[in-house]
Amino acid sequence: MSEPLRLVVIGGGPAGHAAATIAATNGAEVTLVEDSIVGGAAHLWDCIPSKAMAASSMRIAAIRNASRLGISDAGHVDLDMDRLAGHLDGITGSLASGFTSMLASQGVEIVKGRGRFTSPNTAVATTDDGEVPLEFDAAVVSTGSRPWEPDWAVVDGSRVITTRHAYHLHEQPEHIVVVGSGVTGVEMVHIFSSLGSKVTLLVSRHHVLPHRDAEVATVLEEDFLERGVVLLKGSRANGASIENGSVVVTTEDGRRVEASHALLAVGSVPNTEGLGLDAAGVDVDRGYIGVDELQRTSVGHIYAAGDVTGQLPLSSVASAQGRLIANHVMGRAAQPIEYAKVTQAIFTEPEIASVGLEEVDAAAAGRKVRITKVPFAANPRALIQGNPRGFVKVISDPATREVLGGTVVGHHASELIAAISLAVAGDLQVDLLMHTMMAHPSLVESISEAAE
Repeated sequence: MSEPLRLVVIGGGPAGHAAATIAATNGAEVTLVEDSIVGGAAHLWDCIPSKAMAASSMRIAAIRNASRLGISDAGHVDLDMDRLAGHLDGITGSLASGFTSMLASQGVEIVKGRGRFTSPNTAVATTDDGEVPLEFDAAVVSTGSRPWEPDWAVVDGSRVITTRHAYHLHEQPEHIVVVGSGVTGVEMVHIFSSLGSKVTLLVSRHHVLPHRDAEVATVLEEDFLERGVVLLKGSRANGASIENGSVVVTTEDGRRVEASHALLAVGSVPNTEGLGLDAAGVDVDRGYIGVDELQRTSVGHIYAAGDVTGQLPLSSVASAQGRLIANHVMGRAAQPIEYAKVTQAIFTEPEIASVGLEEVDAAAAGRKVRITKVPFAANPRALIQGNPRGFVKVISDPATREVLGGTVVGHHASELIAAISLAVAGDLQVDLLMHTMMAHPSLVESISEAAE
């Protein structure tokens, strides 16, 4: 009887957790090395808290705007930042405990420490009790990323902050400047403006979400302006510090914004320092680990997944990469990920979700497509709920009628996009969406209408 395959996973985020779970289930001897939190710091300290905080802020905004639905005297809301932080910690702790219990139940050995390669087939885990030597037949690097702190900013974690600090503020910011108008930046604008803070957003380009459809950005900007958010376009920050008790953010074009807080949402950096990747022979480019379609690094039996690869930085993608690696390592069928069919969502209000081909991509490629769009202003359920902002857009091939992609901007867009995602994943024709009898009145009806 052959010995079980020895797999070492460095980093217990979505990718590492998925790889360890599936490999152990299929008979591998798995050791998972994690130096912070099982479940992933980026996942449990950024992604989940931001969505939980967004859920709380949405409820506050709904109460304050209840008069639109004929509900009077509902506008006063007290916000307890410490209780909110406790709520977020409770969610994170529960999830981390669940991940740990699941791994342990499947026989995965969890080592609390910092993993480091010492050769192509050996590693050590530095723990509080010393170094634990590890030998392996295959290994996975899934150590995630952290918010980038530019050298022009003095980050103190209290007044000048990154997203990692945003969830444990002891007081609500009176006025917060958000630097960065990508996905993370606009989500933070939504959260703090809904909580009642004055918000100024620095937009370095012509519109928010510069890499997305301009029509999507327009809807979001309209909502921000209605909330009283100040948009400073064409402003690229070059300084953030505390001066005379105030936070001062300066820009390259000479603007100066004073506030109580500043939040930096200007990207992330991979956690690949000190991993001994050179000792293992793994190639690294600007901190990122290059991989092939099966997530293999330059060393065939060492894999990488998640944010360290520089691919789509989504928890769902990291989990899929982890599953792919485990199946390949264990000799099971391993299908490379179709990144063009990955569903993405932005948790603002209105939410933004997309899958497959976007209109801006089709136009850039000169591709002939059929684009149909229905505004939620024509949807009875959206009008009933008081959320008519946004639209559904379906993109299909005019010759084959195959659904190529779609975008939903509106209330619960992250859930509604599932119908289009299934059509894209299954290479289905637009006729299926058009003829599916949706419930009435419902938001999802707009997808059927957009498919006509």
